[in-house]
Amino acid sequence: MIDPVAQLGRVVMVVPTYNEADNLAWIVERLLRAQPGIDVLVVDDGSPDGTGRIADELAAQDSRVHVLHRTEKAGLGAAYLHGFRWALDEGYDVIGEMDADGSHQPEELGRLLHGLLDADLVIGSRWVPGGSVVNWPLQRHALSRGGNLYVRMLLGISVRDATAGYRVFRRSTLEKVDLESVESTGYVFQTDMVTRTLRAGLCVREVPIEFVERVRGDSKMSGAVAAESMRRVTRWGLRERRERVRRGWARARTRLRGRRG
Repeated sequence: MIDPVAQLGRVVMVVPTYNEADNLAWIVERLLRAQPGIDVLVVDDGSPDGTGRIADELAAQDSRVHVLHRTEKAGLGAAYLHGFRWALDEGYDVIGEMDADGSHQPEELGRLLHGLLDADLVIGSRWVPGGSVVNWPLQRHALSRGGNLYVRMLLGISVRDATAGYRVFRRSTLEKVDLESVESTGYVFQTDMVTRTLRAGLCVREVPIEFVERVRGDSKMSGAVAAESMRRVTRWGLRERRERVRRGWARARTRLRGRRG
């Protein structure tokens, strides 16, 4: 069987944290056991519960673990952007992302890495055949499925789970999407990065995963967070539609002038 890590080069998984003291050591240990050849970067947003201290202890015990400390909780996207820039500066070939709460199972990471052998971005998807969610209430199912349907319709993309947070990027992908121009700092960051990758003409692949709702600690997702994400998506979608109309009118005027000439 092909070892995707050997084929892809240096791999680092970026794990943002805020008050994940109950989960961090457990998830990092699982991750490094599942994929011994990768590195882990913990990006902690100044957790008051001691998560940052635990991350430092893990890094002191294992050279594969690295830590970035941020002074405030500035949003998921901001943490990932900080981690991505560090990973690019450090020369990693593959840069991934996953949650610290166990909802993204490290044992499934090999599936994502294998998919990256002939793709530019691979998403661990809940909503493709073979994907599933464990321990979600019906309302949460409806919110996620409905939100992703809205994203597909408004932005004109075919990705089934554009809001998913378990994914791996090639280095070249992050270099092409212009991270310096990314302004989304919250959960909508995930949709933003998928859309940018597709607009750059790159290949996005989805592989099925089993998403398991956290059993320890508090979820950072709320109705208000979801609503803000949808407002941002709506603005992007309407802007894109206006641009399509403008480009269509410009082409029509050009053709008309050509006929008259």
